[in-house]
Amino acid sequence: MLVIEDLTRQYGDRRAVDGVSLRIEPGSFVGVIGRSGAGKSTLLRLINRLADPSSGRILHDGREVTTLRGRDLREWRTRCAMIFQQFNLVGRLDVMTNVLMGRLSHVPSYRSLLRQWSAEDRAMALAALESFDMGEFAGQRADGLSGGQQQRVAIARALVQEPEILLADEPVASLDPRNTRLVMDALAEVNRRYGITVLCNLHSLDLARAYCDRLVGLAAGRVVFEGGPFDLTEDVARRLYGLEAGEVLDDSAQREAEQRAAMPGRPGLVPARPVREAALGA
Repeated sequence: MLVIEDLTRQYGDRRAVDGVSLRIEPGSFVGVIGRSGAGKSTLLRLINRLADPSSGRILHDGREVTTLRGRDLREWRTRCAMIFQQFNLVGRLDVMTNVLMGRLSHVPSYRSLLRQWSAEDRAMALAALESFDMGEFAGQRADGLSGGQQQRVAIARALVQEPEILLADEPVASLDPRNTRLVMDALAEVNRRYGITVLCNLHSLDLARAYCDRLVGLAAGRVVFEGGPFDLTEDVARRLYGLEAGEVLDDSAQREAEQRAAMPGRPGLVPARPVREAALGA
């Protein structure tokens, strides 16, 4: 259980996150929605401890995350993986090596510096890539991939960290409708197949309704909505987006039509073995 209690992050006179309290159930897929500047990215960075709160606290299974330092903090960032809008891959390195970077916290530093990855690590990385139909690109340079392909590589890298929580900060903001669907399906697979809790920042309301089992709406750093996809009405959208609501609702309808045309139907995802077991043939 991830528990956030009265979390605040202040920059000068402005509160980017203002008294947020949430309880995130294990294995849930939570969408964080709201206009630009609502505090969505700051909230995820606080959870991952890329930023420190001004006040409040974060607990995971009863352990306080906000006080972690040194090795304990590094271990938390391994258990709470994060992917970004910009992919954060090393373009000159091949796809396999980029994914193996997710194993850095699990191997001695001298081995990672010399790229002496074990057969088990390589098998895990390839299994993760194949989970997202990216196995054939393992030897290709990362900067030769499309944006959607790079984001799926970033998700595979996060998966081999063996996290309990995955934070996704606007992972599809720069992608076309087809690649948006592929990346969101990849996140859904991580959630359903491996039971990993996913918190995903989204601007698109149709994506939030289609993929998330719970939604949290932020406005000016505060939680102003919390509920299921069917609770996300036009009135709620107007409360969240203010004057931008009409544009967001129109864009949502247009994107939904484009996505249906690009990739009709969404295949169901079936339970499977964890990536370590799949890689080892257990």
